Amino acid sequence: MSGGAPPEVVIGLEIHVQLATVSKMFCACPTTFGAPPNTQVCPVCLGLPGALPVLNRRAVELGVRTAVALNCTVHPRSRFHRKNYYYPDLPKNYQITQYRYLVHPPLASDGWLEILTDGGRRRVGVRRVHLEEDTGRLVHPPGVDYSLVDYNRSGLPLMEIVTEPDLRSPQEARAFLVALRAILQAIGVSSGRMEEGSLRVDANLSLRVGGAAAGTRTEVKNMNSLRSVERALAFEAERQRQILASGRAVEQETRHWDEDRGVTFASRTKEEAQDYRYFPEPDLPPVVAEPAFVEAVRAALPELPEARARRYVATFGLPEHDAELLASSVAMAAFFEETVRRFPHPRAVSNWLVGDVAAYLNAAGRELEDLPATPEHLAALLRLVEEGTISGRTAKELLPEILGRGAQPEALVEARGLLQISDAAALGAIVDEVIQEQPGPVADVRAGKTAALTFLVGQVMKKTRGRANPELVNRLLRERLLG
Repeated sequence: MSGGAPPEVVIGLEIHVQLATVSKMFCACPTTFGAPPNTQVCPVCLGLPGALPVLNRRAVELGVRTAVALNCTVHPRSRFHRKNYYYPDLPKNYQITQYRYLVHPPLASDGWLEILTDGGRRRVGVRRVHLEEDTGRLVHPPGVDYSLVDYNRSGLPLMEIVTEPDLRSPQEARAFLVALRAILQAIGVSSGRMEEGSLRVDANLSLRVGGAAAGTRTEVKNMNSLRSVERALAFEAERQRQILASGRAVEQETRHWDEDRGVTFASRTKEEAQDYRYFPEPDLPPVVAEPAFVEAVRAALPELPEARARRYVATFGLPEHDAELLASSVAMAAFFEETVRRFPHPRAVSNWLVGDVAAYLNAAGRELEDLPATPEHLAALLRLVEEGTISGRTAKELLPEILGRGAQPEALVEARGLLQISDAAALGAIVDEVIQEQPGPVADVRAGKTAALTFLVGQVMKKTRGRANPELVNRLLRERLLG
């Protein structure tokens, strides 16, 4: 490859979603996360001889709910198939799943989801939504030469969502996952917690040169966060660019992401469908989704994130980008609306949530719903700023402690003596001290260089340890220096 435009990135995603059901896909075993190994198993999910599967109706309902939310066609009849392969975490030596045969379609197909990109809103095609069971989990104890198997996860209800190869950058892949997770949470289908494995992503990436057909693709696995997805795909795209630039061919293979080293590495050649010897599952009847059932599911859908974002723009006058961020999480949206109910200044609440609160969550690696802080904590903090009790700067300094341990803003301010100084006489004396100590900047201000005024305000704030009312300080300095 030489000269011309750079190759175009082509990405398609395969997303596995653990469904929020009480029991597993084909048996009555519980689905509780974090139970001791091999305590939530039975003959069915262990694949013992003679055990027969029984389909979980709730899993089908959640699959249909997702399909409708993603604008898919729900097929009246679909079938399960056996995907045959051997691996220690697969006790039956086959996985019960759905595969797209012409005569046996998956649960749903041909949908789409809109995402917000740098170039505006764009639709990403959803090829199919199908149901299957999860595998067990291999555990690799450090310092030993063997692995352990935990079958608690074996048989958990999974939904696989496969996109069309419509994504054109790692950033778009991340945006799609954020939008999809928001929908899954809003409709109660899944928690979407990647760190718990309830949302797992595989990505197929290739490069297309000069508008030609997409090149050889690689599948990237082991990405356990949104950040990992973006980093892994960025690395893989650059790796393929370098291969093509050197005149070599990209090999079709499965690669794993190493989070610590920041690289992908080859694990095996990519299997094709025929390698799995799919055939219809003989122990399960077809899945029948009557039109009336599908319409009932559609009518029961709650407000979806896209509609919620539009409502925030129309009702609260928020910028579209901020509204999208707030609506992208059920927890964030609920926190925002409850805070606005207690402190009716939506733009201010939005600015704090998408700015300082989101920054804290990213830095701490925490989820909003796991914090001890409540909307009342944030509303109380913002009231203190509005009333002039504390400055905005002081509020930002207190925020990590409020969010991290649920400290009451009023109690923190009182205990630390952080009340904002708004007394003109008290501040006037400090302003006079600064004027005496800083003759150079004072002369600059009197000569018309008002930029020096910012420096003088900063000196007053420094003397008061950030407690001075900055607006009052600015006014007092102007009165004394400019008349």
